[in-house]
Amino acid sequence: MEKKLKIAFFNFTQTTVERGAEVFVSELSKRFKKNHVVTIFSDSNKLIPRVPFLWRFYIDFQGIQILLFTIDHIKEVIREKYDVVIPLNGGWQVVLLKVVTWFYGGKMIISGQSGKGWDDRNNVLIFPDCFVSLSTSLKAWAKKINPFIKVEYIPNGVDLTRFHPDGSKINIRLEKPIILCVGALTTEKRIDLVIKAVSELEKGSLLVVGDGSLKDQLTDLGKNVLGKKFLLTKSKFKDLPKYYREADLFTLPSPSYRSFEIVIVEAMASNLPVVVNDDPIRKEIVGDAGLFVDPKDEGKYVKVLEEALKKKWGDKPRKQAEKFSWDEIARKYEKLFVELIDSRRRKYSIT
Repeated sequence: MEKKLKIAFFNFTQTTVERGAEVFVSELSKRFKKNHVVTIFSDSNKLIPRVPFLWRFYIDFQGIQILLFTIDHIKEVIREKYDVVIPLNGGWQVVLLKVVTWFYGGKMIISGQSGKGWDDRNNVLIFPDCFVSLSTSLKAWAKKINPFIKVEYIPNGVDLTRFHPDGSKINIRLEKPIILCVGALTTEKRIDLVIKAVSELEKGSLLVVGDGSLKDQLTDLGKNVLGKKFLLTKSKFKDLPKYYREADLFTLPSPSYRSFEIVIVEAMASNLPVVVNDDPIRKEIVGDAGLFVDPKDEGKYVKVLEEALKKKWGDKPRKQAEKFSWDEIARKYEKLFVELIDSRRRKYSIT
């Protein structure tokens, strides 16, 4: 018997921020809705910050907030009997949804958006029906932690029709060349390293697009060391392509444990060369469309930025980004869903 799949995403912050996990849910759900029934469970409130140490046991305020959010929707999950449930918030959420989907015969898939660390370690040990790794190195890491679960490699992607080099640009007054950094203004993104490195360049400006707890601190640092050659602003997701098109180079110095950062492929889709951390995950994403460096080594970071600005890149960044089309990635997820559901001897149509 053929029927549409019923797919549910759980992401508390889907309506409050626009970061990697939110883009993942938005892009995939938009494509799934063409052939299937999709529900997104989210909350209009903002997450309470994590409490050091306690968050590892998910007994801090944020952990309890996620728990209560998930409990609020458990009855609907049982009533609707979703074929596939994809939780994004970890902690108690994955525990509850694993039990519930097992009870009625559904499948729980976890996408490793967090990267190598405590959250995805917990996700893997919960025994999801499949853990989707965003890189081949994350796949090996997950299998080492729990060799008894199904692990598949499916990266995140980019909307190639939205992010491309042709089109309108944002109007800003910064000295050329413009180096762009897009990301959350949090400690783990290490944007202070970008600011310090760009300040050592003979020519060029830094444009930082993002929001977060370190906004004031990073603004002060940028103004102090770069003056008029620095601008920190925030943007809605729909306007981001204009910022990429205005820039000459993209950089993001986030550490090696970050699983996949969509802004990197957005930049490449806009035909921007990139300078990123020297690690296996980013090398897999970037290929020959950028350069790699340890951003903590300020001297080398400066030299690599200079080298990237001088190099003739042609269409290499755009061609590399074309390997990560959301359309193709959505088809890979659909194929995975069918494989899992077929284990219950049921057939579903995908196109």
